Amino acid sequence: MIPTLSLRKASKDDLSAVDRLLARSYPRLLAGDYPPSTMVLAVPRLTRARPELLASGRYFLAEDAEGRLLAVGGWSRSNPAGAGAIEDTGHVRHVATDPAAVRQGVGRALMGRVMQDARGAGMGWLDCLSTKTAVPFYQALGFRPLHMVEVPLAPGIVFPAVRMMADLRRTVA
Repeated sequence: MIPTLSLRKASKDDLSAVDRLLARSYPRLLAGDYPPSTMVLAVPRLTRARPELLASGRYFLAEDAEGRLLAVGGWSRSNPAGAGAIEDTGHVRHVATDPAAVRQGVGRALMGRVMQDARGAGMGWLDCLSTKTAVPFYQALGFRPLHMVEVPLAPGIVFPAVRMMADLRRTVA
């Protein structure tokens, strides 16, 4: 059951709250799909909010009626891997849900807003580097898996992920 939810654009003032949500989410939700050796290296890098995303106007927060942060995520025109931009392709960025709020429609509502925003900005496609854990979630939203990738987090540290793609002209989240 989805709680009373409000969705809003993030601001730079939300940085510490987003950090706290990422720190609650990633270690718990990813532990079943990644070995401890990967988690110990990846979690410190995954649980840091990206100030440029929060200030972009394309990063959103889902909060309950009491103002508790339940989910975060957004999109960017630029490819987080640094590859050249494709005019009509956006990139899903730093999505996470509080472990206490999973499977309640919160993540779906947040991603619906992200997809609507990207579509409204002229994006025809959304590219996503999903954790192995989140693949079924993204598939339920209309993303299709393309292939495994190794996301570089720092020199010598890679994180296994799944590249997925959604056609925003056909997908309604």
